[in-house]
Amino acid sequence: MTIDKQTIDKVANLARIAIEDKEVDTLMADMNKILTFMEKLNELDTTGVAPLVYMNAEENVWREDQVKQEITVEEGLKNAARHNENFFMVPKIIEK
Repeated sequence: MTIDKQTIDKVANLARIAIEDKEVDTLMADMNKILTFMEKLNELDTTGVAPLVYMNAEENVWREDQVKQEITVEEGLKNAARHNENFFMVPKIIEK
């Protein structure tokens, strides 16, 4: 597979980036180098090689969630600029 100008334009459109005409030739060359490298990787025999999901064999140690009250509501609200009895009050940022 080779990358042409139409493919560059399509990828740029999907990525929502603007590409100037003078950059197209450089991008085509770079992307074709990447594809050539990937084609070389496809030539390798990978039968018997387990897929790599993580770089190390460590597994996550799971623990049960424990609900505990670290601070009270009053302690949490004491430094808030504006609040009512239970909640922080912030200015509205979304307008219709």
